[in-house]
Amino acid sequence: MEGVELELERRSKFLNSLIQQKKKGKEQHDLKDEFNVRVRASDMPLVMQNRAFGLSREVLNATPGKADNKRLALSLKKDFDSAYGPAWHCIVGTSFGSYVTHSIGGFIYFQIDKVYVLLFKTAVEPLTNE
Repeated sequence: MEGVELELERRSKFLNSLIQQKKKGKEQHDLKDEFNVRVRASDMPLVMQNRAFGLSREVLNATPGKADNKRLALSLKKDFDSAYGPAWHCIVGTSFGSYVTHSIGGFIYFQIDKVYVLLFKTAVEPLTNE
């Protein structure tokens, strides 16, 4: 029962942090319009979203013409791994299906220009030598 109570407390703290971020969101400006982004679904703080939008725009602008989906996916994955810890996963394309499990606060699915980006984090469990 203790594990359930800890999980409920963790989720409660997370929801309270989202409320606080929403209040602060008025102070932060949203970069969606600036980068031509349309968010389809998100469970991610605004600061992290803006980081994803900015990096995506930077990579897409660096490759004029057809978008380099692999390069964009690699760039987002590496950047989020280094900034927010492992294990981030990124899928980029124009047509794909997905069904993923993600860590709380670590999921966004957005469209930038004609490219769709799915970026999410999963929990990493340390290996035990038994």
